[in-house]
Amino acid sequence: MNPLAISIFIMSLAIGTTITISSHHWLLAWIGLEINTLALIPVMTKNPHPRAIEAATKYFLTQATASALVLFSALINAWQTGEWTITTLLNPSSTSLSIALMMKLGLAPLHFWMPEVLQGIPLLPGLILSTWQKIAPMTLMLQISQLINLELMIFIGLISILVGGWGGINQTQLRKIMAFSSIGHLGWMLIILKFNPQLTLLSFTLYLFMTSAMFLSLIVSNTTKMQDISTTFTKIPVLTSFMMLILLSLAGLPPLTGFIPKLLITMELMKQNAIILASTIMFLSLLALFFYIRLTYILTLTLSPNTSYSTSLWYFKTKINFLISPITSFALFIFPLSPSLLLLM
Repeated sequence: MNPLAISIFIMSLAIGTTITISSHHWLLAWIGLEINTLALIPVMTKNPHPRAIEAATKYFLTQATASALVLFSALINAWQTGEWTITTLLNPSSTSLSIALMMKLGLAPLHFWMPEVLQGIPLLPGLILSTWQKIAPMTLMLQISQLINLELMIFIGLISILVGGWGGINQTQLRKIMAFSSIGHLGWMLIILKFNPQLTLLSFTLYLFMTSAMFLSLIVSNTTKMQDISTTFTKIPVLTSFMMLILLSLAGLPPLTGFIPKLLITMELMKQNAIILASTIMFLSLLALFFYIRLTYILTLTLSPNTSYSTSLWYFKTKINFLISPITSFALFIFPLSPSLLLLM
């Protein structure tokens, strides 16, 4: 694709997200969401493969449906209240708006588009879809968090954690596994959203770092299937070791970064006397832990270390190597800073 066209689409993604984040008006927020959706579709179909076209079509139809529901709910709310302000919502409109935003985020049971779309597109658009495209809907969710029905959020969050763990167990495609991982992490954030929105924001920020680090590692190693990662240790041993740690961080094991949101969310639920809810989400997370551990086993324990005779130039052809070191550091080693992060909240 023409570099000028790519730069225009990437700039449109940034502009759309910025408009949504900075808006206090539902119409402006909807415009930003639409710009985001339309800017990503050409990036998805950069390689005109039938699978990429199918994934882009599914993505467009799902996002168009969610955007129409956002606009419809905002119109009804403006008709009832006489205001377009995001934080002024009545009960029926807040429920339909939250469902539309959950569809945009890919939360269960509105998640069916997410694994299929992510599987059909290349890794770089998949990185954008799993990280950048979730910023705008999550920002709107944070703004209306105190107006959403608590029972609905807990139900959707529990279903998302269950689907995120159960759906990823039987997968062999890494992009689908990352899609179900995303669903599970967003379920944790949704459960705590009404209790502590700042904790949701912290969890979402750490999720962006961990998911970005994993996708960048997959891009550099050029792996999309489980059988591909079993041989990466002989080619890029250092990156493979870090990929194993990133997967354990995504699983939420201490002392890695991914342990911070799980620890703080569980502590917050205990403070709210939601002990049964905290126990339930921890038990459901064991499903996701299983496929993360399985991936780490395939990465590092299925092939004995041996010398590679291939040249070292082939895996430095990508232009994103300079991003891997800082993002991986954030994705792995922030846990000692968690007291400082709590003070910032």
